[in-house]
Amino acid sequence: MNFICYPKCTTCQKAKKWLDANGVSYDLRDIKEQNPSYEELKSWYGMSGLPLKKFFNTSGLLYKSMELKNKLPEMSEEEQLRLLATDGMLVKRPILINGSKVVVGFKESDYEEAVK
Repeated sequence: MNFICYPKCTTCQKAKKWLDANGVSYDLRDIKEQNPSYEELKSWYGMSGLPLKKFFNTSGLLYKSMELKNKLPEMSEEEQLRLLATDGMLVKRPILINGSKVVVGFKESDYEEAVK
């Protein structure tokens, strides 16, 4: 199981606390130190069943400064994935990957389902 997070993010801290409290073992990866690659993002997006927009950290400073709210609708999926791969701070976190299950963000019920 892989847990991709930004250690200073409070949502990531809550998710990590939940994983630890539930005895879930995982490999932790700092999204700022090791940005997900285009290939990883494409794979996770495909497995998640989520709209691609859910992979963007829409509350992040970088997202806002780049005015992506207005630009994303005009970009192809490939362009969006390539953009996400340029900087981990654009990617919504945490991301939990367990085999073919991918959870973006943190919701206890989604985590319970993913770690089964």
